[in-house]
Amino acid sequence: MTLARIRHDYARSVLREASAPPEPLALLRRWLRAAVRAGLPEPTAAALGTVDARSRPAVRFVLVKHVGEDGVAFFSNYTSAKAAALAVHPVAALTLWWPGLERQVRLAGRVAKLAPAASDAYFALRPRGAQLGAWASPQSRVVRDRDELARRLATVTRRFAGREIPRPPHWGGYRLAPATVEFWQGRPDRLHDRLRYTRGRSAWRIERLAP
Repeated sequence: MTLARIRHDYARSVLREASAPPEPLALLRRWLRAAVRAGLPEPTAAALGTVDARSRPAVRFVLVKHVGEDGVAFFSNYTSAKAAALAVHPVAALTLWWPGLERQVRLAGRVAKLAPAASDAYFALRPRGAQLGAWASPQSRVVRDRDELARRLATVTRRFAGREIPRPPHWGGYRLAPATVEFWQGRPDRLHDRLRYTRGRSAWRIERLAP
């Protein structure tokens, strides 16, 4: 297989300024709904980029769980590597990619923890197994083997047997409030559509970028 010869020509859709709403998160919600309706796998998955205290970049996937007027929310363990990076540098980049729709969205901006009540509300919606996992996993820390995780899960399962599981104090949400959002729609001959929104004092500025 020769990687240099792999090609895919994009021709599913177009992205025009005339059809772009005045604020980007409305368009993001529209594209997310289209990805869900299309039955794409993990349509809310997004690559999250952070920088740690030693200026080392890291990227991992998270799941977007809410897109509101004030930003995009995701959830994590507050003792994880990503949480440590965000505590030092509370800025991040987030990228969603839907190959089935030939679309990509890139966001960048400041990140802050959600209010505890918002994290509580989302945690209550999670499946019980995921709730137990949030208590059992010391995310990003070294564990001896898979059996250690199994033992930790067994311990918390016994602890919460027969009752509701509260949100762990070390687990909760973040909101990325974007300063820039770029929408990418694949087009033929690599002449893709790229519209970038930049936050201004009173409104968003929309610009077309060369592909």
